[in-house]
Amino acid sequence: MHLAPRVLRRAISAATVALLATAVGCAPQPEDKASDQASGSTATTCAKGKLATQTSGKLTIATDEPAYEPWFEDDKPANGKGFESAVAYAVAKQLGYDKSAVVWQSVPFNKAFAPGVKTFDFDINQVSISPERKKAVDFSSGYYDVRQAVIALKGSKAAKATSIAGLKGLKLGAQVGTTSLNYISDVVKPTQQEAAFSKNDQAVSALKNGQVDAIVVDLPTAFYITSAEVTNAKIVGQFENQGGTPEQFGLVLDKGSDLTSCVSSAVDALRKDGTLAKLEKQWLSDAVDAPVLK
Repeated sequence: MHLAPRVLRRAISAATVALLATAVGCAPQPEDKASDQASGSTATTCAKGKLATQTSGKLTIATDEPAYEPWFEDDKPANGKGFESAVAYAVAKQLGYDKSAVVWQSVPFNKAFAPGVKTFDFDINQVSISPERKKAVDFSSGYYDVRQAVIALKGSKAAKATSIAGLKGLKLGAQVGTTSLNYISDVVKPTQQEAAFSKNDQAVSALKNGQVDAIVVDLPTAFYITSAEVTNAKIVGQFENQGGTPEQFGLVLDKGSDLTSCVSSAVDALRKDGTLAKLEKQWLSDAVDAPVLK
């Protein structure tokens, strides 16, 4: 898009370059220098309600369908109920967009952080921040520190496991593309091939039907599943964070998005003023204690 100006700059004399540099000292930064900065440069102006969004005056937020509890309620992201719906609207408000200016969009989990131009301003869907995913997309600051947990049917061999070693001989499953599945392959390292499902509800069905011995999901989802979906299941335990760094969910943005720094600043402000902690207590209060598997 900027090829012509670059050719021109190479063609003009050194004296002309100096004059132009003086004349445009306050102009936007050239693309080649801007790309060297961290995604979402702090030079970006975060004018309330006037960001360079997908649709002027609107904030387009994406999540998967169905939208699961406790992150959303009644499969309706727009109702403001559930932890992630509440967080999304809190971020929107911080950015200067009221509820009527928020537009929701359905985007499959894996597609949200796949390479390619995005049709949303940010996605909120329990997407863990990772170096690998950062190659394709930007992330905001983390809005939730998460642990992964194991669920098994009560009375089963899997339900009696008290350590990672006790899980190794089991058939385990999780949603494809998730850190839950990574924990199975990288931490448990089972002797049986893990089962990967395109959706969490498919993993839950497999557990009910005995196709897998146990499934791995994030801890809040584990509490919801065992209390509302599979009441004859229990949380076997949770995994410790790997490498001493907490796993965090982050808002997903287009790679190099001008909105990244603004969205991160909004999340940071919500953490600092206690809003995130308040919303976590309101919507995820059950996700507090579970045995730690070592």
